[in-house]
Amino acid sequence: MAIRPIITAPDPRLREVSKPVQAVDDALRALMDDMLETMYDAPGIGLAAIQIGVPKRVIVMDLAREDEDPEPRYFVNPEILAPSCEKSIYEEGCLSVPEFYDEVERPAQCRVKYLDYNGEKQMLDADGMLATCIQHEMDHLEGILFIDHLSRLKRERVLRKLKKERRLAAAE
Repeated sequence: MAIRPIITAPDPRLREVSKPVQAVDDALRALMDDMLETMYDAPGIGLAAIQIGVPKRVIVMDLAREDEDPEPRYFVNPEILAPSCEKSIYEEGCLSVPEFYDEVERPAQCRVKYLDYNGEKQMLDADGMLATCIQHEMDHLEGILFIDHLSRLKRERVLRKLKKERRLAAAE
């Protein structure tokens, strides 16, 4: 397993639409292991493959708290089948948009069809933070960042700040 660099906005690779995975094999499991290690190191609760520069429809997440045993989850080719009409609002952050958090409204529940770590078909009914996290990470697979759900003014302010930080880091 290896910790990989996380791409941050406004890197154009984050806007790429990820491609479906053809087979869950040892190479893909190694990718998922690297993703999980990278996510834990960041630290974060979810990571899409595109965030480490791999445009595949793969997500990992773990919503366990620090005082709980890890509960890693793996989603390959996830599809949301039934988002609820009911909405919920959570404060979201993103490893690709560091140090910025804001409230985002999303469907409160969703049903997700996916392949697991072993390539087995799965179905999950999610609500609460799990539903929010799945939808946030699945947005990445479509080239969407959580700041795209905010007002244009807020989004532009965040991107300007990130560009400035990138320029300052490059000058050092």
